[in-house]
Amino acid sequence: MFRHIDPRSPIPLYVQIANRLRVAVATGEVVPATPLPSVRQLAAEIRVNPATVVQAYRELERDGIIESRHGAGTFVRELAEPKRASERQREARRLVRALVAQASSLALTREDLDHAWKNETGERP
Repeated sequence: MFRHIDPRSPIPLYVQIANRLRVAVATGEVVPATPLPSVRQLAAEIRVNPATVVQAYRELERDGIIESRHGAGTFVRELAEPKRASERQREARRLVRALVAQASSLALTREDLDHAWKNETGERP
């Protein structure tokens, strides 16, 4: 699940971790009551400082996506469909912002992107 964490990205690692978990929960990739790796396990797996994972988990807990149970671990919470839809939209907006920024830096137009989208999705140009 965390193979897309990029230490060279300008996006802080804890934000990348939190966003990845948000998407996994919103899309059903990770179901409610699923235990998450411990802070140390996840930090070792993705090779980051444990404090980075703590920060991501705190943000997710504050947003009601996960819950920590003293002595038991950290688990995915049940999310109502409106919250899941909201998280999917949040990720979609983040992806669009990143695409627009990268396209802008390459002087690509919306028409360039529309054409590429249609080619990739099989729509008629």
